[in-house]
Amino acid sequence: MATTTPGRAAASTREYSAGAVGVTVFAGILMIMIGVFHAIQGIVALVNNSFFVVGKDYVFTFNITGWGWAHLVLGVVVATAGFFLFQGATWARTVAVIAASLSIIANFLWMPYYPVWSLTVMAFDVFVIWAVTMHGRDILQAGEMPAGK
Repeated sequence: MATTTPGRAAASTREYSAGAVGVTVFAGILMIMIGVFHAIQGIVALVNNSFFVVGKDYVFTFNITGWGWAHLVLGVVVATAGFFLFQGATWARTVAVIAASLSIIANFLWMPYYPVWSLTVMAFDVFVIWAVTMHGRDILQAGEMPAGK
């Protein structure tokens, strides 16, 4: 005789929330935008080293060209994770949380170069992590439901 775990049976029959699906879709769109923003910052840092200016008394000082490459690569990773987030796969949600976490760290270290923008992107990343961890499963269930429901 087969037995089921009480939590598992309830989770698989739970109806998805359309609002939660909307939040997850918005998080995916935000991730794509954040990735594009990172890539643009990286390209600007690679093309014009004098665009970003920082004071000499900051603890974290890095080469602008190195930061340009870091932002460009991180931007591609974050945008790709945002794209695959629409599929609702567990691995996509995991990559989205990791990419958003790395984006928060990178923007914290990038703060002396572009402070207001760094804080804005960090706030977006926090929202993405919240949306993906709280409501990420609902987008998968929405895709499995018949069109009439």
